Amino acid sequence: MVSWGRLVLASSVILLAGCTTTTSGAAPTAGAATTASTPTACAARVETGSLPDWADAGFSGDARVPHVFGAKGDIVAVLFAHPLRQVRTDGSNNKILWVARAATTSPDPTAPATLVITARLDGTDTRVIREVAGGPGPSIIDLPEAGCWRLDLRWSGHTDTMDLVYAP
Repeated sequence: MVSWGRLVLASSVILLAGCTTTTSGAAPTAGAATTASTPTACAARVETGSLPDWADAGFSGDARVPHVFGAKGDIVAVLFAHPLRQVRTDGSNNKILWVARAATTSPDPTAPATLVITARLDGTDTRVIREVAGGPGPSIIDLPEAGCWRLDLRWSGHTDTMDLVYAP
């Protein structure tokens, strides 16, 4: 006879097979990327180690909060709600603090500072756009469906990408 715990565990493994979330304290690694010839699996690499020096302003001590680095390492999403959820019934929200690596010069000084997030649900044509006025900073980012979302991030002439998983 199969116990409920084993059944739930097996179901969870099957459901998460398409969107992998890992936790490590290692240095940032490049996130999943897509090339014209070889698409990669959608994978949000949630780190729990210390934030890098350039992203820890406002945090005290050895800040260890869940965060995801952009593929280029130019931006980090600090997740105050982890896991992110499509529906939050507990009164909390999907708060994300976006912290961009400081650049000495902007590639395009006339580009708007607004952080524009184009999110695409992996494996579908579902696409939504979210904006964070004023550029990287605090935000509430809700997405319409659970799953692994590929984010194209644009701000002040900079670009980066990352994957984020939203649970049901």
